[in-house]
Amino acid sequence: MRIPQMIVGGGLVVLVILLFTNSPTQHAPAYNASNEVTVQGAVQDVQEFYCPISGELGTHLMVKTENGTFQVHIAPKWFLLGNNLSFSKGDQVQVVGSRIVYKGHDALIARSVVLGNQTMALREPNGEPVWLEPHARQE
Repeated sequence: MRIPQMIVGGGLVVLVILLFTNSPTQHAPAYNASNEVTVQGAVQDVQEFYCPISGELGTHLMVKTENGTFQVHIAPKWFLLGNNLSFSKGDQVQVVGSRIVYKGHDALIARSVVLGNQTMALREPNGEPVWLEPHARQE
């Protein structure tokens, strides 16, 4: 009877050690204006999921360009809904944003997006999100 208790106790000690000595959590990438690019392409997929960059349920696009396909971090879902902006597969978009590596893949954090005749500012030139302002604006 004593051996199973020792095994369980040892297992708990190992579990506690692993929990507290695990490598630090990777921080979400930040907007960097020096990495800013403009890309044009077709929306291949629209994804909504919790985004560590915005810290909220965010809208993300998979955009196919002549240089490859990028995941584009757009903005929180509520912000886009409040500004009557939505995306669909096949939409042609132009995105200005900061190139990042996210989960091992090239991606963009969008500063502005053009969809048809609508241009939406998502971030200030320094990368600060416009949805944090008292009155988020549409250009």
